[in-house]
Amino acid sequence: EGTQELHPVLAHKLFLLRRPDVQDIEKVRLKEEVFAIVKADDMAPLYETLVADSVFEKDRGVLDSMCVKIDEEIKKLDEKIADAEENLGESEVREAHLAKSLFFIRIGDMDKALEQFRVTENKMVAVGQKMDLVFYMLQLGFFYMDFDLISKSIDKAKILFEAGGDWERKNRLKVYEGLYCMST
Repeated sequence: EGTQELHPVLAHKLFLLRRPDVQDIEKVRLKEEVFAIVKADDMAPLYETLVADSVFEKDRGVLDSMCVKIDEEIKKLDEKIADAEENLGESEVREAHLAKSLFFIRIGDMDKALEQFRVTENKMVAVGQKMDLVFYMLQLGFFYMDFDLISKSIDKAKILFEAGGDWERKNRLKVYEGLYCMST
């Protein structure tokens, strides 16, 4: 059975939580579901944002637990990058940097994800790989409804496509453009 990506589901639940026309009993259920997702994926940066927005009350124990797991994972990813740079080839270095970028997306840290994507992009050679990175940035932009990031990423993807993209990526770009137009 097909399953939906977790981030669009989470984004939808967060959208509903912020809607004034959603009933309180439904919001209680949504809060529980969002908290379960945030806790399961150790999304500490997103959790802190939701605490600041008064969606959740701050639980120091939960936050500390998530931060410890995040720090451990970042350490492993940094070791993997260092090992790839010292002992392996360029493609392994790219893959290690991409893994770190995707990790920051998974935990909901937009700033670090974008920073890591810039580092990863400098390691990319093929146009298709660069377009895939831009698509990840588009997904991040849609999660946070950051229309500036979405617009810039669509423009960047168009330029990359002109430089030699394939039809599959062109079709994906058209879907993202349509979604952007509906969102704005």
